[in-house]
Amino acid sequence: MTRVARGLMFIVLPLALAGGSAWAQDPAPYKVVDGYKVDPVTMTGFRTWRAAACDRCHGANQEGLVGPSLLTSLKTLTKDEFVKVVREGRQDKGMVAFADNKTVMDNLDALYAYLKGRSDGAITRARVEPMAGGG
Repeated sequence: MTRVARGLMFIVLPLALAGGSAWAQDPAPYKVVDGYKVDPVTMTGFRTWRAAACDRCHGANQEGLVGPSLLTSLKTLTKDEFVKVVREGRQDKGMVAFADNKTVMDNLDALYAYLKGRSDGAITRARVEPMAGGG
């Protein structure tokens, strides 16, 4: 092994093991065009958001009311943490559990995709529309 190859191994291998390499990261769970036209899964997430009336606590633009801003929260929450909070709630903070809500539970991935897109800034407005051709 050449000295250059060995040097690269010491740089790339730790990054890959730590999940720090750009090519090892998961792709975005949403697809968006023009800031508001989204793929079918993300559209389902928006519809789930509306059906569950999450805006009553988190605001129509997910910027927070009595509940926190999801635009901020989803910058640090992992998907697993998000799922746990939605499923179990945070009773001490007033967040209700949605474990018994079939619509929410059946569409957790889609809900996460929509809210993650909003938090990432890829979805630039709260009300979205389907992409032409379905994405």
